[in-house]
Amino acid sequence: MKFQLSHAFERDFRRLSQGEQRIVKGRLPDFVAACDTFASDPGSGWPAGLRVKPVIGAPGVWEMTFSFAGPDVRATFEWTTIDGERAVRWRRIGGHAIFDEP
Repeated sequence: MKFQLSHAFERDFRRLSQGEQRIVKGRLPDFVAACDTFASDPGSGWPAGLRVKPVIGAPGVWEMTFSFAGPDVRATFEWTTIDGERAVRWRRIGGHAIFDEP
């Protein structure tokens, strides 16, 4: 699975605390595996532990939760194509405020 980062995501990520960044990096392997599964079989759904769902009012944009217990770390992404392969474009990362401009 290939990934692309928006400028907003890069900026948002730099603003996260080191602890929040560790949480994100620790959950990425689960997300990558889920993306691979979903890309090959969209009917398979997403693991409940990632809480992936479409963003209401933003067609084509999805959200996921990196941490349930706190701190509140969520990200938005969309599917795209890189070099002819299905890929994920990360849009935003942070708390609930990212949903103002997902």
